[in-house]
Amino acid sequence: MEVATATEASAPAASGAAARQNHPFPWLDSAISEPYYFLHLLAFFSYFAARSAALSADDGGELHDRLLRREIQAVLVFLVLFVVKIVKEETWETFLADSLLYAKGLLLAVTLVINYWLTLGYFLGFVVIYAVAQQPPYDGLGHSNHLTPLQLESLLTEEPTSRFWLVEFRTSFSATCIQASSVLPELSNIYSNKNISFGIIDLGHFPNAAAKFGISMWDHLPTYILFDKATEVARFPEVTSESKVFVPKVTKKLLCQHFDLDRRLIEYLST
Repeated sequence: MEVATATEASAPAASGAAARQNHPFPWLDSAISEPYYFLHLLAFFSYFAARSAALSADDGGELHDRLLRREIQAVLVFLVLFVVKIVKEETWETFLADSLLYAKGLLLAVTLVINYWLTLGYFLGFVVIYAVAQQPPYDGLGHSNHLTPLQLESLLTEEPTSRFWLVEFRTSFSATCIQASSVLPELSNIYSNKNISFGIIDLGHFPNAAAKFGISMWDHLPTYILFDKATEVARFPEVTSESKVFVPKVTKKLLCQHFDLDRRLIEYLST
């Protein structure tokens, strides 16, 4: 019963992801439908209007030359940072978040040539966007399921259909969780089998579960715990004896090595 409930709970998200993938231009659909991206697009496109107004009021033409030089410099810097981000092994959500951060910083630098008040206006605008809109997480589930703490307990004890469960604990208001939200679903597509299953618990909906699993809502998220039946055998990030957490950036390669998923898959295939 609990397995069916978990699967049914993940169905809306899975259908939403499928619908978005079937859209002929999924990036355009996200840019229009997601307030986070739409508001950023409005802010960036408004620069052209502000630029035209400033140049039309410039009589000597000096502003045009200085602004053009600054724009060229900004574009070149952005392209260099863009290439660096592509080379690194990162999630699409991290790539978008960092690219927008670079673009906003460079836009503020360019508007300084036009008017300090315009720069301040854009800065305040980006602060408002940050306050009212949130970057959407990855909406695919792969072969993972959204679970409640009660469902997880049932799956680990009453119905041990899988020996291992790799569970991600996250919240929807954490930027780090959002940027790592595609890692577990993609791992589940590769490693999910009858021996290991994957689940996601949103601690924003079940905050009491954080203490139960020894997770801090402030500096431990996202946390990944590997259960062997009802026993925790490994977690990431690891908590040291000084109760400090060292958290490198979450990637598929990092989690695969940390939880030794290749070996577990080989053991399953050899049985």
